[in-house]
Order: sequence, then structure tokens, then C-alpha cells
Amino acid sequence: MMRVWRATINTWHGLKFAIRSEQAVREELAALVLAVPAAWLIGATPARRVELVAVVALVIVVELLNTAIEKLADRLTTEHDPQIGRVKDMGSAAVGVALAIAGLLWLFALGERVGLF
Repeated sequence: MMRVWRATINTWHGLKFAIRSEQAVREELAALVLAVPAAWLIGATPARRVELVAVVALVIVVELLNTAIEKLADRLTTEHDPQIGRVKDMGSAAVGVALAIAGLLWLFALGERVGLF
């Protein structure tokens, strides 16, 4: 039980740090807050509503991982390193792909709601 408690504390500390240090995390959390009522309006079924909220949460997960990669890379060296630059670019690409997936799902759900599909 102590391990679960420590993991919870570490999670809370990580979220607090990410919220304080990363504008993208703050923006994506705001999107999550907006996604809950929007999913209720747009989602045609309970399962679709959960999917819409979950895909926004997925974007936050990917952003947190990207932030961790960037913070670690910055800690390794302050000098320009092409390999580290490529790693950071891949993390950014992962966020971009997650955002594209989220956007497509939301567009599909909207089309579903208005009767296009």
C-alpha cells in the first residue's frame, strides 16, 4: 500500500511541475476541461463520449512524455547537439500525431452527430 501512496505522490508532483513549467500542458488541460461537456453534446453514444474525452487525455499523456524527454535532454547538455535535436523533434512529432488523431476523432464525431455518417 505504501508503494501506491508514493507513486500517487510522485504523480502529483510531476503534474504540478508540468503545469507550472509548460504552457502546452496548461492548454491541453484546459482543452480536457472543455472536452467533457463538449463530448456530452457531440458524442452520439456514451461510448463515443468516453472516446472523445479519452483522446484528449491521450494528448496530455504524450505531451507529458515529450516534456520529460525535453527536460532530460536539456539536463544532459546546454550545447547544440544534432542527435538530441532529432530526439526532441521526434517527441514533438509524437505530440503532433496525437493531436491529429484527436482532431480527426472529434471531426468524425461531429459529422456523426450532424448526420454526415
